[in-house]
Amino acid sequence: MSLKSIEKATFAAGCFWGVEAAFREVEGVISTQVGYTGGSMSNPSYKEVCTGRTGHAEAVEVTYDPQIVSYEQMLDIFWNIHDPTTPNRQGPDIGTQYRSAIFYHDIKQKEIALRSLHKLQESGKFNTIVTEIKPASEFYPAEDYHQQYFEKKGICRSGKCGWK
Repeated sequence: MSLKSIEKATFAAGCFWGVEAAFREVEGVISTQVGYTGGSMSNPSYKEVCTGRTGHAEAVEVTYDPQIVSYEQMLDIFWNIHDPTTPNRQGPDIGTQYRSAIFYHDIKQKEIALRSLHKLQESGKFNTIVTEIKPASEFYPAEDYHQQYFEKKGICRSGKCGWK
């Protein structure tokens, strides 16, 4: 693996703990970190993001090798691990910080994400998809206790949560 082949993808799909755990299982994923993006405040804390007043989403930044896993495959995982039809909500988690969003890092990712969304919408699998597709902005890593939370709590072992 060369450094040239490393890319980043950023996804918001509700509480970042489960989203991170799902992506950590993917072959070709080099690392993940949970954090906050898409808001207006610099260096927000979890407590501040939870107020819903910073505009940030709980998100996962995924570093991956596109020679092993494609961005299209990453999007397939994203669409299958959450409900992209509920605005500002995933399961019991309610608020703008839990919105569904794809934060693209370049024009190629934007085009692929838009095609993927349109294809999924046309498939009829979901009613109206509300997922935002926006340019990636500053990503602020969450506090250490949030990183790889499921593994730390023994919910996952060595990155395996049984999502596949």
